[in-house]
Amino acid sequence: MKKIYFDNAATSFPKPDIVPDRVRDTLMSIGGSPGRATHRMSIDAARLLFNAREAVAGFIGAKDSSRVVFTKNATEAINLALKGLLLPGQHVVTSAIEHNAMANTLRRLEKNSVSVTKVRPDAEGVLNPDDIMDAVTDKTCMVAITHASNVFGAIQPVEEIGRRCKESGLLFMVDGAQTAGVLDIDVEVMSADLFAATGHKALYGPQGTGLLYLREGVEPLALIDGGTGGPDDNVEIPERLEAGTMNTPGVAGLHAGVEFILKEGSKKIREYEMLLLGRLIDGLLSIDGVRILGPVEPERRVGLVAFTLKGITPDSIGLALDNDFSMMVRCATHCAPDAHRHAGTFPQGAVRVSPGYFNTVEEVEALLVALKKIAKKPVQGV
Repeated sequence: MKKIYFDNAATSFPKPDIVPDRVRDTLMSIGGSPGRATHRMSIDAARLLFNAREAVAGFIGAKDSSRVVFTKNATEAINLALKGLLLPGQHVVTSAIEHNAMANTLRRLEKNSVSVTKVRPDAEGVLNPDDIMDAVTDKTCMVAITHASNVFGAIQPVEEIGRRCKESGLLFMVDGAQTAGVLDIDVEVMSADLFAATGHKALYGPQGTGLLYLREGVEPLALIDGGTGGPDDNVEIPERLEAGTMNTPGVAGLHAGVEFILKEGSKKIREYEMLLLGRLIDGLLSIDGVRILGPVEPERRVGLVAFTLKGITPDSIGLALDNDFSMMVRCATHCAPDAHRHAGTFPQGAVRVSPGYFNTVEEVEALLVALKKIAKKPVQGV
């Protein structure tokens, strides 16, 4: 039975051929540590990092590539930004549907006397900019929100929120883990002072890659001390925040993923994924007992749909899809329990289907047939 992968919101699979090829070529032909020597392999590795940084900066609309810091994932990028900037006594406004990368990091900072206000979105998971600004106090220094929820899929009005933060002199941080590579990203247009993203989702890079963009003048403290990076004031960003030997093959793969998107065209990729989303949502709505979290209009969400099916637990659905139909989805709370609390689906969570550019309409239709068969089975829990 053919295996069908519908978990691209966690990690995109398969990767474009150019990505593993570039990783392999880097391992086999470059090999040296960037910035650690003056021999040709080290220089080649440093050049590879520079070229990748330039490509990523251009892709997200950053004017200066030196303001792009490579990390191992979006979680590390978010930790670096929040823990490196926020001080005791300061206040942060965030949302009530954040991924744990944001929520747990802020929770840790609350123990260090940073205060946090969580703004609740509407029933579809969409934030109101007025509610965000109403939560601002005289101690607020930052607004930090997701660009699109990994549970509701809803695209947030980041341009409006960013504009109002800029007018109010507040730092604006965006978690773009679910949007980088899916939506056109321009950190200038969204007035983002900080933008975190991962490489292994819609950017098609390998696991172990991510990035943090920092507007000029935003200078977080380094969290890791060591070679190149650390507290040395003579070392500038990005090297100051990239302590230790870099994941050069991974960054090469991330660069290749960006090249793939540019070659295919982000508009073409987005339109195809919305086609798949439309088929998926229409099919789910035709199944009795299905509840979809987030907007039902494909253009208002990223490429994921979380849903529940009355009378059957999400885990049971996921296991049945994997064992009986060889289809892979993600179930439970998706590392975002706050979002599920808001949706009323905590603690069991939901089934999340996230088709990607390499899925087909036929695969989506096969998934819907499988779900209809599962829905007809005897009750397996509530």
